[in-house]
Amino acid sequence: MNIIEEVKRIESKIIGFRHDLHKIPELQNELPMTMAYIRDVLESYGISYFSLMDGNATVAIIEGKNPGKCLAIRADADALPIQEETGLPFASENGCMHACGHDAHTAMALGAAIILNEHKDLFDGCVKVFFQPGEEYPGGALPMIEEGCMDNPKVDGIVGLHNGILFPVSPGHIGVKAGPMMAAMDRFKVTIIGRGTHGATPHLGADPIPCICEIVNSLQKIVSRMINPLDQALLSVCQIHGGFTQNIIPDEVFIEGTVRTFDEKVRNDIKRYVNEISTNIAKAYNMRADVEYDFKYPAVINDNEFTNFVANSAKELFGEEVVEYLDRPSLGGDDVAYFLKEAKGTYFSLSNPKIYPDGKFYPHHNPKFDVDESKFYIGTSIFVKAALDFLGGKNV
Repeated sequence: MNIIEEVKRIESKIIGFRHDLHKIPELQNELPMTMAYIRDVLESYGISYFSLMDGNATVAIIEGKNPGKCLAIRADADALPIQEETGLPFASENGCMHACGHDAHTAMALGAAIILNEHKDLFDGCVKVFFQPGEEYPGGALPMIEEGCMDNPKVDGIVGLHNGILFPVSPGHIGVKAGPMMAAMDRFKVTIIGRGTHGATPHLGADPIPCICEIVNSLQKIVSRMINPLDQALLSVCQIHGGFTQNIIPDEVFIEGTVRTFDEKVRNDIKRYVNEISTNIAKAYNMRADVEYDFKYPAVINDNEFTNFVANSAKELFGEEVVEYLDRPSLGGDDVAYFLKEAKGTYFSLSNPKIYPDGKFYPHHNPKFDVDESKFYIGTSIFVKAALDFLGGKNV
C-alpha cells in the first residue's frame, strides 16, 4: 500500500472533519457535540468504538487480522475560552475557539482510523484511537486511564502529535525528541492574611502588601539560587490581587503562578521551598500564609527507542530531511504525559502554522491562530505508517 496516496485520497474529508469540528468548540471535560460528531464519523465508516467519561471521551478500536500487540493514537479534542478573530468561513460563533489546533489533531486521527480500518488485513493486533477531552484543563488523559482505556487489550505503544508551531521546526517538517519533550506544569497560590486598617495608620493593622512583595522577590530566588543550575526549572508569578481602594489597607492579598520542571525531585523541592519561604516571611510580619500547591500534569517523557522508531517510519515516508531532531524541550505542558507513563511511546511536533502573505503567523492561544491544512496528510500518514510498522512485526 502506498500510504501517502491512500491518505491523499481522503485528504479533503480530513480537512472537512476539521472544518466541522472547528465550528463547534467545547471546553474542558464537557464535549457532547464534539464526541457525537466523532462517533457519527466512526459509525459511518463501520469503525467500532466505546465511550468513557460519561460520553465525553471516545476510544475507537480497529482489529487486525490476527491477535497481536496494541498501538494507541492519541488526539485531544477540546478548545479554549477565546473569542475567535480568524475570519474563517467555518469560524466558531459560540465564544470559544480551537486556538490550539486540537480540531486538527482529531481530524488527522480520524483519517488514520479510516485508512487503518480499510486495510486491517495488513496488520495483527489492534489500533486504539483516543479522542480525549480536557487537555487544556482540567485534564482528560488521567480519567480515561482510570476508566480503562489502556486495558483490554493492553496498550503496548502510543503515539501522538501537536500541530502548529510549538517548537522551532521548519514548516512541513516534524520535530522529534527522545527523553524530556515538555515540562511538568504545576500551580501555586499564596494568600497572606493580615489585618486591614486605614492607609494613614498602617501601624494599627498588619499590611499584607509589603509582605507579599517580599515573598514574590524571594520566590524568584528559588530557581536562581536554590536549584542546581544544571537542572531545568521555571517559576513565574502570574497574578497578584489585593485591596480595593486608595486609602484602605486590605486584610488579604494573594498571588498565583506556575512552576515548570522535568525532574520529580526538583518538582518536590520547589513545592517545599514555596511553602517554607511564604510561611516564614509571613511569620516575620506577624501574619499567616495559606499556601496551595497543586501538581498538575507530569513531564512529557518520550521513550528513546519508540521515538527513533517513529522517526524512522517518518523518514521512510518523506525522507531524512523532513525529520528534525530537537535539541531542547519546551516548558509548555501536555497531559499526554500520563499516557506515556503507562506505555512506551512518543509525542512529536508537526510544524504547520498558517503563514499569511506578509510572512506573519499567529501563535497558539491567539484569537487569530490558524494552521496550514495542506500539511494534515503528513500527520495522518505518520500515524498510519507507525501503526503498520509497529503491528507488522518491526521491533521497537
